[in-house]
Amino acid sequence: MSYEVVHLTTVHPRSDTRILIKECSSLARKYKLALIVADGLGGECKNGINIFDIGKFNGRLNRVKNASKAMYLKAIDLDAKIYHVHDPELIPVGLKLKKAGKKVIFDAHEDLPKQILTKHYLNPLVKKILSTLIEFYERKQCCKFDGIVAATPYIRDKFKKINKNVVDINNFPVVDEFFYDPNLFNSNPLNSVCYVGAIDIARGVGNNIEALPTDGYISLLLAGRFSNDKFHDSCRKQSGWENVKYYGFADRKLVQEIFSNSFAGLVTLLPMPSYLDSLPVKMFEYMAYGLPVIASDFPYWREIIEKYECGICVDPCDVNAIRSAISLLSSDLQLCKNLGNNGRKAVLEIFNWDKEEEKLFDFYLKLLNET
Repeated sequence: MSYEVVHLTTVHPRSDTRILIKECSSLARKYKLALIVADGLGGECKNGINIFDIGKFNGRLNRVKNASKAMYLKAIDLDAKIYHVHDPELIPVGLKLKKAGKKVIFDAHEDLPKQILTKHYLNPLVKKILSTLIEFYERKQCCKFDGIVAATPYIRDKFKKINKNVVDINNFPVVDEFFYDPNLFNSNPLNSVCYVGAIDIARGVGNNIEALPTDGYISLLLAGRFSNDKFHDSCRKQSGWENVKYYGFADRKLVQEIFSNSFAGLVTLLPMPSYLDSLPVKMFEYMAYGLPVIASDFPYWREIIEKYECGICVDPCDVNAIRSAISLLSSDLQLCKNLGNNGRKAVLEIFNWDKEEEKLFDFYLKLLNET
């Protein structure tokens, strides 16, 4: 059986929001589309998308060596017109598909050279060398693809220097996923802030816990998976942990419940190189629900938050600044409502998946029309 479009990933879960829920689900309305994954969970059809599983490959080296070969063989078997590759380790697979006469897109979810610099477990010199090598590899190989899809404008501009066909498809919310309650700040006695997402040192979660007001009136609704047990243990030893309600991984229904019990959403990532020019999806999800955001005072983020008057920017390394922002919003629900309404309006008009979807459709149409 042949397909028009096949997406490939060995790293991301089959339910990945960017890959399955947004890009694949949108494209499947126009093209016969399949997704190849490597998780050992078997094949299935989801959202009208046929998902093929090449099996689970434990360990990065095993995945790069053996999963890549299996991925290529399955990709060729599906005989698509366009292949959309989502992992840097699958760049060699994409290049082999190019040699086989196929059109290939590389999806840059992140600025990998910068992300390497945030790995706290690597020696500083090793990080710098790895980052430089990866940047050189990207420049040498990604110019060969038919197009690059970038997750942010910053990544788009980086790849435009090496590939003429680049578009930014941002991870903005699917608005219909977020029930908006216009009475959120009118009828509920709200005394919680929330953080939903990956939990590690770089995300500033430790500072968020420390920043909880000492009177115990404000709690933190925390959802997501800790990056490691050591950091989880260190958070539980903080004095503020007694005011934390930890949910673990949260599905979309639980996320909705957490948002409905919060007066603000936290996104106080630390100033790591890979975060400064990022567009954190959770910030826009808070906005979609009508929550004001308390966000890191990065120039790119501050520009958005100040322009649309949807939150408060703080120094993410300053616990007192975070605490002050929490206290200010907790004492003024009318301010919360105004900021939340502004954020909701900005998402409806600008920062939403419908607009990104149209860009994706145009990008694919252009690629298919090129001879």
